[in-house]
Amino acid sequence: MAGGITDTGEPYSPFVGLVYMFNLIVGTGALTMPKAFAQAGWVVSLALITFLGFMSYMTTTFVIEAMAAANAQLRWKRREQEEIDISVWAYLTPCTRCLYSRRLLPVFTERSGQADHFDIMERVEMGQMASMFFNKVGVNMFYICIIVYLYGDLAIYAAAVPISLMEVACGNHSCSAGSVKYNDTDPCWGSVTRKDAYRVFLSVFTVLLGPFTFFNAQKTKYLQILTSLMRWIAFTMMIILAVIRIGKDHGAGHPPVASLSGVPNLFGVCVYSFMCQHSLPSLVTPISNKKRVGSLVLFDYILILGFYVLLSFTAIFCFDSSLLYDMYTLNFTDNCDVLDIPVLRYFLGLFPVFTISTNFPIIAVTLRNNWKTLFHRDGGTYPWVVDRVVFPLITLVPPIVVAFCTHNLESLVGITGSYAGTGIQYIVPAFLVFYARRHLEPVMGRDAINKHRSPFRHSFWVWFVLLWAAFSLMFVTANIILTDTKN
Repeated sequence: MAGGITDTGEPYSPFVGLVYMFNLIVGTGALTMPKAFAQAGWVVSLALITFLGFMSYMTTTFVIEAMAAANAQLRWKRREQEEIDISVWAYLTPCTRCLYSRRLLPVFTERSGQADHFDIMERVEMGQMASMFFNKVGVNMFYICIIVYLYGDLAIYAAAVPISLMEVACGNHSCSAGSVKYNDTDPCWGSVTRKDAYRVFLSVFTVLLGPFTFFNAQKTKYLQILTSLMRWIAFTMMIILAVIRIGKDHGAGHPPVASLSGVPNLFGVCVYSFMCQHSLPSLVTPISNKKRVGSLVLFDYILILGFYVLLSFTAIFCFDSSLLYDMYTLNFTDNCDVLDIPVLRYFLGLFPVFTISTNFPIIAVTLRNNWKTLFHRDGGTYPWVVDRVVFPLITLVPPIVVAFCTHNLESLVGITGSYAGTGIQYIVPAFLVFYARRHLEPVMGRDAINKHRSPFRHSFWVWFVLLWAAFSLMFVTANIILTDTKN
């Protein structure tokens, strides 16, 4: 079942956990950030991304505290449900010991003082925490929120790969394309337009990766290492190339100081680009030494914030704002003034294809399992057709249809981050830590101290996050309505 307690997995060092978190957060959203920066203005963008990075860090500490609280509650319930007195353990037969060892060993450890109640030893996913701390309505709302977010994620991935392939296949490689902004109706191959080519690549993408939704796809360690290496090479290359161009006084970017009309979309892009809360249980639990996990998370966020600012600022001062693509890598593929080595241009153009394609099956399987969990009833099973056909189809079809209708990545990322992202990054963590504290106080007592508690332990911060989330949703919705009215 999705959202249940699973094995911790192979442990790794705090440094490896820091690298994994960096790679998880820095993804597709970073490639859409430069254009959003250019539209909102560099001062407004710097202020907003710094504030949203702080908010995301705060809610990350909320989730980690809730994880520790969930582990404590599981241990307490396990102790209450234990039917055999530990004092008779020595008198049990070897066969009986085998039957009860898994249940008794955690209790032995806790009572002997070898483990703290709040040690994060078991991986408790957000769905499981929602089931522990929320009522039925809250659990359903959580699953609806994460399902909508994952749909948006899949639509973004489904559009990003065909766009990159289209630009590589249809781009003008005469080295004059850097000053040209193409339209969807422009020709690609003879009478085939760029839009037609995009849909052809989307169809191929669906045929090749769609079937993974019907099975259980697992990400391998070596594939993660390879894609992480490619990500670092690509981002570093783009930053260095932009710095060199600016240093030679060839920068064409003159971004405004502030433009409020670009703020709503920038908000969504920034929220999406700091998203990691839903994956924290899988990321933090295997860390072998969690003593300084709070400091590591803080350092990671500072590093990521600096990286985003560096990438976006070099972009908006290097390229004319009107010529920035939704997918930033495309600004390097057809412009020989910036990069005149064909192999590297093709590498950057195809970079999203390799990295995003490996994530699509994993997210699709995650979404499919969340659908199953949402409708699951205790003791019930699904018919084969529903389990193997219906759930995969309702997972795969909607994002592909959205990608066929639009490939505006900036809008897809903005909408996904503004609505579903706000729920996953702000609202759910705030309620999780609030109800986790309320659940544990009657059981553990007020003197029990959660060693993984958030630095923002006062209830003021919980309400501040919820008020900010409500304000953000109203602001984005009002802007969309006003924009539609003007149009």
